[in-house]
Amino acid sequence: MPRIRPFAHLAFACSALMLLAGCAGLGPSTRISAPAQSAPARLAAANAALAQGHAGTALGQLAGLPDTLPPALEVQVLDTTARAQLALGHRIDAARAMAKRIPLLPPAEQASEHQRLTATLSGAGTFALQSAYPSLADGDPVKPYVRQALVRAGVAVARPLPQLNAPVGTLSGAATPQGFVMPRQVALLLPATGPVAVAGAAVRDGFFAAYFHPATAQGQRPAVKMYDTGGTPAGAVAAYQRAAAAGATLVVGPLGRAAVAAVFAQPDLPVRVLALNHAPGDQVPPPGSAEFALTPEAEGAQLAAHLLGLGLHAAIVFRGADSTAARTFGAFKTQFQSQGGQVANDIVLPPGAVDFASQIQAALAGSGAQTGIVALLRPVQARLLLPQLRLAQSTLPVFSTSMVYSGDANATANTDLDGLQFSDAPWLYDAQAGLPSHAALAALLATADGPAARLFAFGMDAYALMPYLQWLHTHPGSYLAGATGQLSMDAFQHVQRTPVWVEFQGGVAQPVAAGMEPPQPAPDAVPTGP
Repeated sequence: MPRIRPFAHLAFACSALMLLAGCAGLGPSTRISAPAQSAPARLAAANAALAQGHAGTALGQLAGLPDTLPPALEVQVLDTTARAQLALGHRIDAARAMAKRIPLLPPAEQASEHQRLTATLSGAGTFALQSAYPSLADGDPVKPYVRQALVRAGVAVARPLPQLNAPVGTLSGAATPQGFVMPRQVALLLPATGPVAVAGAAVRDGFFAAYFHPATAQGQRPAVKMYDTGGTPAGAVAAYQRAAAAGATLVVGPLGRAAVAAVFAQPDLPVRVLALNHAPGDQVPPPGSAEFALTPEAEGAQLAAHLLGLGLHAAIVFRGADSTAARTFGAFKTQFQSQGGQVANDIVLPPGAVDFASQIQAALAGSGAQTGIVALLRPVQARLLLPQLRLAQSTLPVFSTSMVYSGDANATANTDLDGLQFSDAPWLYDAQAGLPSHAALAALLATADGPAARLFAFGMDAYALMPYLQWLHTHPGSYLAGATGQLSMDAFQHVQRTPVWVEFQGGVAQPVAAGMEPPQPAPDAVPTGP
């Protein structure tokens, strides 16, 4: 009878123990393996255990692997983890592994993985997702996917607000901004004709103001060609196809929601897109593309966070009867209540009304020190409300969003708004260093002044985002200090905006908490990409 070497005997015993553990159905935290076993070997053992129906043993094999693995190996580990968790009925844990895996995949494979993840979460049911969502940490990669699943099911949930930690463009090596890759040929898809041509002109002028700004003079500018969408979905699709045929490596636009949806719905999208709006239905942009928009919902959520950050946990809301006010309020209420706030009153002021004394008196009754007033009103109604609040001897702080200010620098009229704080684009107040002067451009271009100025700033940021799209996508928490705010990107390639807070003082709107980072110096040479 042949002798069995001690080490061979030990390996045989370990294998037998692993098999017995699998048969016993030990939990995910169980791991019995040789300490020196390599990561590929443990992955192979995990796959073997999973093939035999021992999902717990498979997870045990993968427990404790190094935090840093070669990308190709990490993709396989996460796939096995997801399949094992799913076999155990742990759908959210399975989806978490899938969420970590998606950014590591080639862009062409990410869309199908998104669908697989969505289907996995859908199988958990709305009630289970609602129960789990509040306990998920903000940095949990599965949290935005759970939120998306709930939103698609018609459930109102709080928005994940940007968690900013590092500016883009950190200098490295030979003065090259980190992550900066400017596309070679850009197609700008905007409505030059049609019902929204005025908005298109403001975005266009802002885009080219950033293009010609001296701060970028030393950098390599891309070739830019404009395409008229006519303001229609069909026109946007036709413009995209012409741009792709002409060799564009990035498409910026279109501007309308329906137009964005039509471009993204094409069966073939050979050129990546920075869309200048969100497609309806909370859709995820195709892999490699992104969406950037100025939405009242985002401002409503930021407003709720601002009040809570000031220690205000009750809100008296006065709002207009228009759709912007309704959309802003819906997002504000969801965000505020999800974090323990209470909407004490929701008062809709009808158009044309001028006397709000009775509504004010009833709303202020019983209000405490932790109460704030939210005025989701256009300037005319806001100028009527605030003096009447003072007549009622209210000392409660008043807040709004950018809807309260049309950009009309009429200090006499705006004195009625003194003390009101609202969120807005920092460029309008020269609150972000390194950008062209707002006053100087407003004196030259009508689109840089008044109500159109926010779209002008939006166009400036569309240009500034182009070289950092990939970096923002792959580096959560990184941000670009832009004209409309600090710009970051969520897990679904939606550019998020953190605005500046502004207060009327002596009839003049002045920033009170800019919090903006100074820009990095322009490099002598920057890399260009596709």
